[in-house]
Amino acid sequence: MKIARVDVHVLRSSLERPFAYSQGWVRERCTTLVEIETDDGIVGWGEGLCVGLQPPQIAAAVIRSAFAPLLLGADPRETEVMWHRLYTHARDYGMKGSVITALSGVDIALWDIAGKALGVPVHRLLGGAFRRRIEAYATGFYRTTGRGEAARLASEAERHRESGFRIMKVKTGFGIDDDLAVMRAVHAAAGEDATLMIDSNHAYGVADAVRLGRALESMNLRWYEEPVVPEDRKGYAEVRRKLDIPIAGGECEYTGYGFRELLDERAIDIAQPDICQTGGFTACRHIVALCHVHGVQVNPHVWGSAVGQAASVQLLAAVPLAHPSLYATEPILEYDCSAHPFRSDLVRQPVVQHGGWVEVPDRPGIGVEIDRAVLQRFRVNA
Repeated sequence: MKIARVDVHVLRSSLERPFAYSQGWVRERCTTLVEIETDDGIVGWGEGLCVGLQPPQIAAAVIRSAFAPLLLGADPRETEVMWHRLYTHARDYGMKGSVITALSGVDIALWDIAGKALGVPVHRLLGGAFRRRIEAYATGFYRTTGRGEAARLASEAERHRESGFRIMKVKTGFGIDDDLAVMRAVHAAAGEDATLMIDSNHAYGVADAVRLGRALESMNLRWYEEPVVPEDRKGYAEVRRKLDIPIAGGECEYTGYGFRELLDERAIDIAQPDICQTGGFTACRHIVALCHVHGVQVNPHVWGSAVGQAASVQLLAAVPLAHPSLYATEPILEYDCSAHPFRSDLVRQPVVQHGGWVEVPDRPGIGVEIDRAVLQRFRVNA
């Protein structure tokens, strides 16, 4: 089996109603999809995540210009070999950022092909499923006007409860006073049995991050995500030392090399690699092994299209517990509830939560079939 074709699809869709997180306004949803076909007609799909406000054309250019020539004619089932070949080729100019995003999309597509070639889901190739059902948590609580939206966000919490979610993650980073007003309103609306997390998207320095965390410690948060900028690993560690809330991070980190530094600093309790950004399934295998021996639980970040979401479910099924016990805290699936046409319409078998839970599919590969009519509708020349 050889790779015969590598194609890249840049998708873009303007939002009717833009929304904000702490770093800016999201006015459109974009992604970079990778399509790889073998000489016997098997097609694999992967995604390079447009994290934050990243233009999708950057990763697309990397795939076309740097990676496709190395992929053509290679055996797609040699996922580890191909990952190292591409990473080594790009190391001098792309150890992080959009180059690794591009590598992520390629790697996911290769694992999709490997699963389809054998007729098994990717989680079987990763060593098997530790769990066949995964609890989902609602990610949302974005701002539509800015500050002063506590009442509206409390209503959102009520809707998530009605949809079956028991766990919710709230966007913070809009100023300490506004964050506290939002969290008090959401906490009251979600109910005493709900579990909340906060995500500041690295809006604060250490002092303000600690101030916010201390003010919310009584809410028994499951985690505090990205309290400070990702480069400040010592700041992460300081926040972790000063708070009783578990600290989560890593969505802006790349490959096992980047996570090694987070772990060496003892900066996090929960590692959050995004499979569509940190290097695909292959890099996530490296990261999971590193975290496991450091006693840090992996709970992936998920913000991509239906392709990235499906890949993340396969990964989550195969992630071992860092702290096994009879009543262990299991990893959970980030379920983005914001507007995203590439999640709901792009594939014929989207990941859908029922009562706050998602079933792990047994379909070959990552388990999705692309709707090419939708692909063409949102595809842009780039």
